[in-house]
Amino acid sequence: MYDYYLGGKDNYEADRRRAEEAIEADPTLLTTINGNRSFLQRAVRYMASQGIDQFLDIGTGLPTQQNVHQIAQAVNPRARVVYVDYDKQVVAHGRALLAGSDTTRMIHADVREPRDVLEHPEIKLLDFDRPVGLLLVAVLHFISDEDDPPGIMAELRAALPSGSHLALTHASADGIPDVVARVVEVYRQTSAPGTPRTHAQVTGLFGDFELAEPGLVWAPLWRPEHPVSAEEAKRTWFYGGIGRKN
Repeated sequence: MYDYYLGGKDNYEADRRRAEEAIEADPTLLTTINGNRSFLQRAVRYMASQGIDQFLDIGTGLPTQQNVHQIAQAVNPRARVVYVDYDKQVVAHGRALLAGSDTTRMIHADVREPRDVLEHPEIKLLDFDRPVGLLLVAVLHFISDEDDPPGIMAELRAALPSGSHLALTHASADGIPDVVARVVEVYRQTSAPGTPRTHAQVTGLFGDFELAEPGLVWAPLWRPEHPVSAEEAKRTWFYGGIGRKN
């Protein structure tokens, strides 16, 4: 569905049908999705500007247009990226797209089992004795309360060395609850139902990481490249932020 929203070709009829239902529930959904994607790009450039040259992107989907390795390597051609996804088809396709690269990997693992992510043999492309940029963009709202997102994040944060950065976005009903409720209802009919969370709940996922200015805000308001009104930003219903481990 995400690929379809972004105008890609790697999707199925069932994806397209549900995506159109979600767009009907929220006619501005494509703006939301593209705003989320823009946050990812700004986040990677920001972390690269802070000296981060290795990235762990969990729940990536297909690493195609303007993804983490392309953005990071535009800043530092030697930047290394490990992508993680739980969908075997996505991983197989991603590996084909990245074939021949010595600076990128695509691994099959599920964020709900963080130890499997951290102990995967191919994650050794990254040096955990140096700062890492961890990205979970539009992922954690697909993790149910029963799967304990705070516990998952605590384990991932603990594995990162000092100086590492964490970037995430998360759906929330704080701004336009009626619209978000309609979209959530559509996603309940898919294999990946969503759980929007409050500002306080999303902030808690950063633990004791120090949030970079302007903190956790509606994603389009996080260091935008062009002016964005607060009302326009709220309609995207994704919070976004970056934290640093001291």
